[in-house]
Amino acid sequence: MAALRQTQSVENKHKLSNTLRNWLPILHSSLSDLGEAMAPFIDANPVIEVKSGYEKDFEKSIPKKIISGAVSNSRTEQIEALTIQYRSLYEVLDEQLQAPLFPTPISQKIANYVVANLDENGYYEGKTEKFCEKEGISFENFEKIRLRFAHVDPVGIAAVDLAESFLFQLDSSDISDVAYPLAYTIIKNLQDIHNYSDEDNFSEVMRVLGTFKNPPSIEYQEESSQIVPDLMIFFDENENIEVKLNDAYYPTINIDTNYAVEHDFIKQKIKEAKSLVDALDMRKATLYKVGLMIVEYQYEYFTGGQIMPLTLKTLADEFGHNPSTISRAIANKYIACDRGVLAMKEFFTTAIDDDVSNAAIKEFLVGLVKAENREKPLSDMKLLDLIQNKFKVKMVRRTIAKYRKQLNIAGSSERKKLYHLH
Repeated sequence: MAALRQTQSVENKHKLSNTLRNWLPILHSSLSDLGEAMAPFIDANPVIEVKSGYEKDFEKSIPKKIISGAVSNSRTEQIEALTIQYRSLYEVLDEQLQAPLFPTPISQKIANYVVANLDENGYYEGKTEKFCEKEGISFENFEKIRLRFAHVDPVGIAAVDLAESFLFQLDSSDISDVAYPLAYTIIKNLQDIHNYSDEDNFSEVMRVLGTFKNPPSIEYQEESSQIVPDLMIFFDENENIEVKLNDAYYPTINIDTNYAVEHDFIKQKIKEAKSLVDALDMRKATLYKVGLMIVEYQYEYFTGGQIMPLTLKTLADEFGHNPSTISRAIANKYIACDRGVLAMKEFFTTAIDDDVSNAAIKEFLVGLVKAENREKPLSDMKLLDLIQNKFKVKMVRRTIAKYRKQLNIAGSSERKKLYHLH
C-alpha cells in the first residue's frame, strides 16, 4: 500500500510539473505583460472569454495610504506614478521623423541614425564621420539635420551634451527676449555660473533653467512611473501593515462550460481553460506569499529604515524550491508602498560584510551627497573613504561609481554644475 501511495505521489508530482511548465510564461511575466503572455492560450481556446483588467479604474484599487504617501505633487501625478507609461521614447520619436522637420529621404535617414544612436540618457553618441563617409554627405549637412531635434519632443533629446540639451530647451522655453542672451551665456559657461549672479534678469534665467529636463530622456527611463505593481504594501487605519494584491489589473476569465458542441476537443479546451484559471490563482498566491515574507524580513524598511541583507536562498528554503525558481518568480514583479515602487528583487540584497547590505551602503551614499558642500562636491574617492570608515568594509572606487550610476547620481564635477544652476 505504501509503495502504491509513493507511485501515485510521483505521478501526481510529474503531472503537476508538466502543468507548471505549460503555464510558466504566465507565472514569470510582469503584470503589465500578463495579457500578452496569455494571448497564445486564449486565442487557441474557443470556450474562453476574457475581460481585460486594464478596463477597470486603477485609482480605486490604490490604497489611500499609498497615494497620500507618494512623492508626486498632484493627485494625478500620484496615480500616474503607479501606472504604466504606454509609449516608449522611440515610439514618440518615430512619429516625428517625417515632414515638416524631416521631409526628404536623406533627412529621414540621418534622423533615424541619430535616434538609433542615443544613449540611455537621450544624448547622441553616434559615429558621425563614419556615417557621413558611408552615405556620401558632409558633416555640416549632417549637423544641420541633427540640430532639427531642437524642435522634437521631448525637447533636449539628441543633443551631444548637457549644455546643448539646455540650449535646445532654451529655444522652446517661455523666457523673455531680454533674459535670453544671459541664459545663452550661462548655458555656454555652466561652470562659471556664479559669475553672473549680479546680472539683470538672473532670477528669471534661474527659474527657466530650473524647469529643464536633465537628462533629456528622464520621462522615459525605466522608473517606477512606468510599471504596474503586483503588490501594494501599506499601513491601514489601525497602523497594521497590510499586503494587497493588485487584483484590478488581473484579467477576468469566463469559461463557457455549456458550449454548443459536444466533442472531446471542447472537453479538452474546457480543461485547459480551467488550468489557465488555476495558473492565475497560483501566480497570485505565490506573489502574495512572497509579499508576506518580504514584510517579515524587511519590516524595518516599511517603517522608514533601510533594506536589510536577504538572500533568495532564505526565501527558497521557506518555499521548498531552488533559489533559481524564486528568482524567476519575482523577475519583473514590483511592489508599491508609500516610499515608492520597487522591484521585488531590490528587497533581496547580499551582505557585503556581516550585517551590512549593499542597500544600506547605497542609502548612506545618498545621504552623503544630499549633505555635501555644493561648492566642493565629494569625489568618488572621498565617498569611498567615508563609506569604508562608516561600515568598516573594504571596497574599490569603481564600486562607488557603479552605485552612483544605479542611483542616478552624477559625478562630482557634473553635480557642481547642476548645483550652480539651481
